[in-house]
Amino acid sequence: MQNKPKENAGPPAEDFRIRCPRLGHQVGFSYCRQENEGLPCFKTLDCWHMHFPVQQYLSRELTAREWERAFPRAGPQKLSSLLELIRKAQKRTPASK
Repeated sequence: MQNKPKENAGPPAEDFRIRCPRLGHQVGFSYCRQENEGLPCFKTLDCWHMHFPVQQYLSRELTAREWERAFPRAGPQKLSSLLELIRKAQKRTPASK
């Protein structure tokens, strides 16, 4: 059974580390919190939500503008981006005979 993070809990102690999917090694929350030019890494919410209420914590810590810079809204869906790339490639490729 998995422990549910406490509602008002802050980040884990600095010696608590998780594997960073971008770097491939263990990091503490303090690294993730400032990795993006002083703002959190865009993956912070995904990586830390199992360990403490990271979204709640960061929403108290960041201004609205900082939040938008750190966690920009999702761009086009993956499928539509792939279809657009295929269309562009087809335009550049000479027609088959």
